[in-house]
Amino acid sequence: MERILGLHHITAIARSARSNQEFYTKTLGLRLVKKTVNFDDPGTYHFYFGNETGAPGTILTFFPWENIGRGRTGTGMATEIGYSVPEDSLEFWKERFTKAGIKHSEINERFGEKYLAFEDPDGLNINLIASGAQDDREPWTTDQISSKYAIKGFHSVTLMLRSIKPTGTILTEIFGYRPLQQEGDRTRFITDAVTNASIVDLVEAPASSAGYNAAGTNHHVAFRVKDEATLIEYREKIVKKGLQITPKIDRDYFFSVYFREPGGVLFELATDNPGFMRDEPLSELGTHLKLPRQYETSRARIEAVLPKLD
Repeated sequence: MERILGLHHITAIARSARSNQEFYTKTLGLRLVKKTVNFDDPGTYHFYFGNETGAPGTILTFFPWENIGRGRTGTGMATEIGYSVPEDSLEFWKERFTKAGIKHSEINERFGEKYLAFEDPDGLNINLIASGAQDDREPWTTDQISSKYAIKGFHSVTLMLRSIKPTGTILTEIFGYRPLQQEGDRTRFITDAVTNASIVDLVEAPASSAGYNAAGTNHHVAFRVKDEATLIEYREKIVKKGLQITPKIDRDYFFSVYFREPGGVLFELATDNPGFMRDEPLSELGTHLKLPRQYETSRARIEAVLPKLD
């Protein structure tokens, strides 16, 4: 059986399409690789930010619901996103955030790795992590952010839970992860199926309140599988575990199933195929509004209600 290949993408919520696009492309220097709409709410954008090709393990996606209220991080959700950056790049990012007025911490250390924590304009918690592990992924670069400093893709994701044992069981018995190390209330799980985007941290917080999904919070975490056959195999394993899971869903750029793991976090399994170049060439990724097929006949109406972007 093919293995779970680490993280595929993470999806979060924002409150302004324009500021969300500007922050992730201009401040963080990621590429907007796809501009489409929410499958269930076509009057809302769905942005995908990542590296040049939108490779699995680099993609952070957003539903920017205009003027939605602020969410609350808590148990039953992903509470931190970890990005891999080159060693010796954290001072560059700290200075950049200071000049831009972006809320950030001092440079700290966790599991022997230095990291810089900051918040996006909606309060989403992100860490830039200078991992000692080799990361050969080619980042997207800009005039201001060279490959010496640029974000390479995901390093990890953190889940906050009342109890980590049920979620840890899913990671180890179904997804093929193993516990690596513990620091305080944080336990690190890792898969050796891939070199990068391979880490899930579980934070046990039995006294914390449940999270509330709105702006500045993560909506779901997607794990990567090779293809549709592997997706169906894992779906069957999850069904046998007694969990409710969706049928296979065509998301245009990958196929998915969704289920809520025992700790309350919404998990997705997503395929590598067909990828973001199924409807745009590499040089034009993210430059056109691409609509799911069922909405193409309503393009004029949808474009009229979507917020204007630069």
